[in-house]
Amino acid sequence: MGGQLAGGPPAAGAGALAPGPAGAGQRRADELVAAARAGDPRALARLVSLVEDGSDLLRPVMRAVAAHAGHARVIGLTGSPGVGKSTLTGALVGRFRGRGLRVGVLAVDPTSPFSGGALLGDRVRMSEHATDPGVFIRSLASRGHLGGLSAAAPQALRVVDAAGFDVVCVEMVGVGQAEVEIASLADTTLVIMAPGMGDSIQAAKAGILEVADVFVVNKCDRPGAQEVVRDLRAMLALAPRGPGRWRPPIVAVSAQTGEGIDELAGRLDAHLAWLEESGELARRRLARAREEISGIVVAAIRARIGGLPGAGRSRLRELAEKVAGGALDPYAAADELLGEQGAGPGPAGPLA
Repeated sequence: MGGQLAGGPPAAGAGALAPGPAGAGQRRADELVAAARAGDPRALARLVSLVEDGSDLLRPVMRAVAAHAGHARVIGLTGSPGVGKSTLTGALVGRFRGRGLRVGVLAVDPTSPFSGGALLGDRVRMSEHATDPGVFIRSLASRGHLGGLSAAAPQALRVVDAAGFDVVCVEMVGVGQAEVEIASLADTTLVIMAPGMGDSIQAAKAGILEVADVFVVNKCDRPGAQEVVRDLRAMLALAPRGPGRWRPPIVAVSAQTGEGIDELAGRLDAHLAWLEESGELARRRLARAREEISGIVVAAIRARIGGLPGAGRSRLRELAEKVAGGALDPYAAADELLGEQGAGPGPAGPLA
């Protein structure tokens, strides 16, 4: 298997790892983390599977990796379907490996709303790295999570980071104009565009300009590439940048042929240097930890409400009937339900 195209164990594998006593679960998690840090790709794949499946070992795993995470450089890649994100990721992996760096790739694949499966096409396009023990590639199914990320992505990133990888590339699902979640997860965000994928109005759509640290115009050998570069320059000229702020560069590349990839790697290095010198790297990582904690809390509350026992579901229906009938507003109803579940009041105190 090497370190590549890790698909994780079958569903039964996660069950086999279900802990007995709490101490046994922590010991098992510690063993897996130690094996992953020693370079065992199967142990790392199993850890990511535990995270993605929400296993009973998830908390012990997070405790085991806490002291080892926070060192990897995280690069996010986003863009519309068809712009060449996977091919570009593979090209960057090759450049980083040329420097002797260990590289992890988390590629979020869209999940079928019908079968629940995923094509895992990202891994197919990066198969040239399949025999390299210094590369770990893992697909994460989006499972309907909006914003282009998998709900398990922050914890999966933490696991790969703790395993000792120098760079982790997170490739997003191509979902168009809503794909801005990556900005909260990555140190450097690449927004990838290509000729024939939309005009300058598409480039200006909400959020897409704001999340980019580097713009990449892929397929630069095709007609229309320079028009995309020109449109991006015009849009960036309208965006105010304070003194000392990073100005996103525009790099034209052909991921297929390798043209422009060295320049792109240099721009990524320049951005990392700016992050460290300006203190922005620490700020972004603090914000990432804050978002991760908030996400866990929100998920726990959602699970608690969604898993109400029979009487609780009846109460929810009763409150819904009052809201539908105009006897109660939805914020007051939410306050009542949260209070009864011990979740406390809503944002900014009671939701009244």
